[in-house]
Amino acid sequence: MSDDGRAGEGWSAPDGDGIRSLRLSDPKRASLKGKRLRRADPAPAGLGLDTWPADERQLLAEWVRRAGDKPTRHSTLMASAGAARSMLADRLLQRLLREGAVEIEESHERGHWWPRQVRFIAPAALRAGLGLAEPDAARQAYLDARSRPLGHPALARAAETLDALPPARGLPRLELLLALDTWNTEQRSGTWRDFALFARGHTKQISEAEKTWLADEAGLADFRISTHTPLLRLRAPSLIRLPGGEIALGALPDFAALTPATVAAISGARQPPRVWHVVENLSSFERVARACAADEGALWLPGYPPSWWQQAVATLLQHLPAPARIACDPDPDGIAIALQAGSLWSAAGLPWEPWRMGPAELLGLPTRRPLDARDRQLLASLHAGTPLPPELAALADALLQLSGKGEQEGYL
Repeated sequence: MSDDGRAGEGWSAPDGDGIRSLRLSDPKRASLKGKRLRRADPAPAGLGLDTWPADERQLLAEWVRRAGDKPTRHSTLMASAGAARSMLADRLLQRLLREGAVEIEESHERGHWWPRQVRFIAPAALRAGLGLAEPDAARQAYLDARSRPLGHPALARAAETLDALPPARGLPRLELLLALDTWNTEQRSGTWRDFALFARGHTKQISEAEKTWLADEAGLADFRISTHTPLLRLRAPSLIRLPGGEIALGALPDFAALTPATVAAISGARQPPRVWHVVENLSSFERVARACAADEGALWLPGYPPSWWQQAVATLLQHLPAPARIACDPDPDGIAIALQAGSLWSAAGLPWEPWRMGPAELLGLPTRRPLDARDRQLLASLHAGTPLPPELAALADALLQLSGKGEQEGYL
């Protein structure tokens, strides 16, 4: 088939349907056989595929999904359409021919012209008009995603198993591994819905098959994704009223663990704490909860605040309002986590301040870890946003000066 101009040498004038012909055999030779190409000038305004009947669009999509610049046998297209759609296939091919979207090579036998090969003149434009991805787009997207490093060894091993899958199937799972790696790097925790929202922007966008695969490959307990009911850990001198009675939190020797449903059911409370100590790391929280004064409270902050924690704490502050002292790791994520947690107190009209998050705590650690590229990028983002509280601003400067970060278990 030829890409020569339609008005070039050898092409006939357009017939009543606007179709030109080019003889591929010598028309002067006395023969009952011959070949020709037929094609029309493309419509200036395009095909307007969105107005075509659904059955034509569907069959065309099947044809061009993997079509290249080389011709396809007419019999192959008809076979793919099937006997039930043979008339539709004939009608569609004639429409595509009149619209200048294909050229058809025909052979003259037994007194008739028979279609033999069909070439889509601009298959990429057809795919774009139908909303189809390019044939190699999924593979390229997979390779691009695969080039991103995975810091956790279990996730790197899981990614290797995806290389044998078709790219369109492997890419969504690889993107889940990448999201889980970021989740782990940022020390997030939460339920499946929290992770689904983080990974795909919706709480119900991870299928059961994907959950099973991810759980088998990664071991989700190591990544702080809970398949069970999460618990709000707290210490307080308070009494909370529930439909079935009261719970005296102050009577407990150390701390309590309440489900989100329990917190949501609170109808009233007495004796709020003088202050809430909000502590990120669980081991540090337990020490603070056991050591705080009788009129003080403590709350465990599980890393970046998951949605269930935010909802539970917002409800708790309605019944037991008190200022907050928020303690997180002396690192860039700790600053970001403290700001997110503090926003709950600000939304409730309550003051909050960083606690044990100054340069002195960072300098006093026996060991520190070096800042990585992500840490520096996060610090730049924090500096560019709303002005930080003075203690956190001083910590951010110290992190950059030392080029190191730490964990609060070393001093709290």
